[in-house]
Amino acid sequence: MKAERRVGTVSRGIRCPIFREGDNLAEQVVESVLEAAESDGFEILDRDVIGITESVVARCQGNYASVNDIAEDVKNKLGGETIGIVWPILSRNRFSICLKGMAMGAKKVVVMLSYPSDEVGNALLTIDQVVDAGINPYSDVLDEKKYRELFGVNKHQFTGVDYVEFYSEIIREAGAEAEIVFSNKPETILEYTNNVINCDIHTRFRTRNKLKDLGANVYGMDEILNAPVNGSGFNEEYGLLGTNKSTDDSVKLFPRDCQPFVDEVQTIMKKKTGKQVEVLVYGDGAFKDPVGKIWELADPVVSPAYTEGLNGTPNELKLKYLADNEYSDLTGDELKEAIKQAISDKPEESLVGNMASEGTTPRRLTDLIGSLCDLTSGSGDKGTPVIHIQGYFDNYTTGM
Repeated sequence: MKAERRVGTVSRGIRCPIFREGDNLAEQVVESVLEAAESDGFEILDRDVIGITESVVARCQGNYASVNDIAEDVKNKLGGETIGIVWPILSRNRFSICLKGMAMGAKKVVVMLSYPSDEVGNALLTIDQVVDAGINPYSDVLDEKKYRELFGVNKHQFTGVDYVEFYSEIIREAGAEAEIVFSNKPETILEYTNNVINCDIHTRFRTRNKLKDLGANVYGMDEILNAPVNGSGFNEEYGLLGTNKSTDDSVKLFPRDCQPFVDEVQTIMKKKTGKQVEVLVYGDGAFKDPVGKIWELADPVVSPAYTEGLNGTPNELKLKYLADNEYSDLTGDELKEAIKQAISDKPEESLVGNMASEGTTPRRLTDLIGSLCDLTSGSGDKGTPVIHIQGYFDNYTTGM
């Protein structure tokens, strides 16, 4: 009698060579996964998932741009005089080099920060500080002098950086005049300039549309470097969104044209193993740190490209609901068989609204799996930019 399977989903980080521009990434990804399977003794199965971090995809594409490229695009689009920067995130890695390039394309930069935190949860202030000062963040506008009078110097709890001074210094060193204001109303920036870059990520369309309706000459970060400048890298859909610092004078952009790449990885793996795997490119995971209050997703999307089998949302029953309600009078093998039968009988269409699916929040598969990939690979020195996931689409009946 075949033993019951006792392992569900497994996520493995795959150690890989250091990828460089021009590498045949699809071939090397497949080779790395197959070498790992041989060395660790696991098989490649149908519906396994292979995730590749966006960073190595962009690196192999050579999707880089310099601060001079950013400056030229900003100057051409916004005129090179006073520009407003609305709601950037507080980040040395994500935004500081972009800000440097923007400032090089202007004579004065007015940065408008949201408070008490940025869009992804990086705190300028605590909520208690704001409340204790008698400030209403939904309506009150602060200049830097008032901010300092009320709150003094505040450093980020993880980086130790005073972002107000840090961003001002970047602008001044780029040769522009700097001014910092604090407001959660997008229209505030129009008191300073009509030429605006809205730098928010997930609320960018609403912000941009509101400013346009008020007559602003406004571009989102997704519209800066959305085409090459002097042969630079670019991203036609996301522009500067999703960038990371490469050097003190350049950024690595979010990868572009990823769909042919994931399809190629799938095809190569099929030829070499006969198995139909799913493939995605992943960036930041969509999760929030309950202690630091930081929402990880600073990329415009979790996954910019994925194979067809990763479309949709999970369609699952809640086992504890079945055990505590429908089959509360059953135990042992009888309970197990009843639950297996319920899973086998569940409809293929969405279970939304069915009490037996209560608590199985229907997030997109790519957001869930991309977040698992990001947590597995980390962002430091693990050396595992490729993730192999097995058993994600299994359920309680698989192998039982």
